[in-house]
Amino acid sequence: MSLMKNALKGFAVAAALAVTGASAQAQDVTLKFHQFLPQQANVPKLIIDPWIQRVEEASGGEIKIDHYPSMQLGGKPPELIGQVQDGVADIVWTVLGYTPGRFPQAEVFELPFMMNDAEATSRAFWQFAEANMFDTDLKDFKILATFVHGPGLIHSKDPITSVADLNGVKLRAPTRIINQMVSDLGATPVGMPVPAVPEALSKGVIDAAVIPWEVTAALKVPELVGNHTEFGSESLYTTAFVFAMNKQKYDALSDAQKAALDSQSGADFSALAGKLMQGADAGARDAAVANGNTIITLSDAQVAEWKAASSGVEAKWVADMDSKGFAGQALVDQAKALIKENGM
Repeated sequence: MSLMKNALKGFAVAAALAVTGASAQAQDVTLKFHQFLPQQANVPKLIIDPWIQRVEEASGGEIKIDHYPSMQLGGKPPELIGQVQDGVADIVWTVLGYTPGRFPQAEVFELPFMMNDAEATSRAFWQFAEANMFDTDLKDFKILATFVHGPGLIHSKDPITSVADLNGVKLRAPTRIINQMVSDLGATPVGMPVPAVPEALSKGVIDAAVIPWEVTAALKVPELVGNHTEFGSESLYTTAFVFAMNKQKYDALSDAQKAALDSQSGADFSALAGKLMQGADAGARDAAVANGNTIITLSDAQVAEWKAASSGVEAKWVADMDSKGFAGQALVDQAKALIKENGM
């Protein structure tokens, strides 16, 4: 009888410990989301905050996400990826190219005239990263989204129509590959994160900048330049973004909490983020027109000149990837095929 009592007592303790462990695992968690743009900018307003709300609702209130815009947790935009790896932040939105050379495969989407549809390209980016990057370049993170902005264009103090107009122009670019493109086109590249653009323009550090339309209003760019050069239905460039999460923080979540986070992340959310970014271009463009600025829309023949002048960037990138042990041309072909497939 005593053996039976001891056995029953042991089962009871084990059951109690299991319940206690389950409760501890399912405790509510608060995550810190850190990023570089002000709260009123389009990405925080249209993408980040609604995503946070959906995750919190999907978790039944077990997950709370505190949003820190404008680098409120300290540091500079290029430090974001290190902050999430070190646990200073739990989730970040950042530009992979802010840390040159660390995520080389993602640069394929930033090659000149690679894309013109951010939704299709963002979904393609997720598929590409899943196939090539999650176990290599991005293995130290839990990736929640990969996306790009809409067609990149030039915003300048003086009109820019032909490639020759870039001679002597100090032109801001966000990443290594886009700086290389700017240099090949004849301008003087000046690398800097996007929040630095307004001050750089106002102080004459730069004469022009490449950024998408959607962020121009938040940065007050139309008040600092008078000209905007569009490339017809083409995109001069785009930029590769991620939502990256601290891997250990993700692993510590309960299964239900992970499921809630995963349900709002991945390919569909990536595509939506790209779509929303490009969708915000029109309103910002309209604001520049209302401000009296000049919109220069290049013809197909003019765009062909820019394509020819920047064509060497892709060849150099392929060779660079080959030297790093990647099959550069295969990556370009794969990215182009995925963009085309998702655009159909």
